[in-house]
Amino acid sequence: MKATFDDLRELLGEPRFLWTDPQPWTSLERDLGIQFPEDYRTFVDAYGAVLINNQLTVFHPATVWYNLGEAIREEPGNWADFPEEDLPPHPFGTGPGELFPWGSSASGEAVYFRVPRDDSDQWAIGVIEHDESGYYEYAMTFNEWMLAYLKGEEMAICSRNFAPDRPFFSELSQP
Repeated sequence: MKATFDDLRELLGEPRFLWTDPQPWTSLERDLGIQFPEDYRTFVDAYGAVLINNQLTVFHPATVWYNLGEAIREEPGNWADFPEEDLPPHPFGTGPGELFPWGSSASGEAVYFRVPRDDSDQWAIGVIEHDESGYYEYAMTFNEWMLAYLKGEEMAICSRNFAPDRPFFSELSQP
């Protein structure tokens, strides 16, 4: 399923954040040694750190709260006390094959990117259910995963209970 930013905007409505300064991305990418998926960057630059369907929080690198860089740096420590059998099948970080967070849900899931292992691999979306310690991976782009989520498909996070009429977003306040 090919999905575009326009597909997401059509379901969510017009964004209002409209970030244009590349500096937070450039700095974070330099610090972490990666380049974020372009479709994710386009989405969060348009919508910002945002709450979708009163359920899914998406992080942005230029916000004080729900900051992408902070979330990525703090994630390994968040799992320090978990038993080995409850950890996902990939380590946390921004190296090849590693996971880093880009969002979280009100229903207890965390959403990650899995960095491609090599040039023949692609970015993937991983979802961890903390209450069940399950890990689900989707070999698809951010836009494809988000479109499926917004349409109410089961993506380890189901939006139907939170948005029975249509998808919507709320801006997250910042200090």
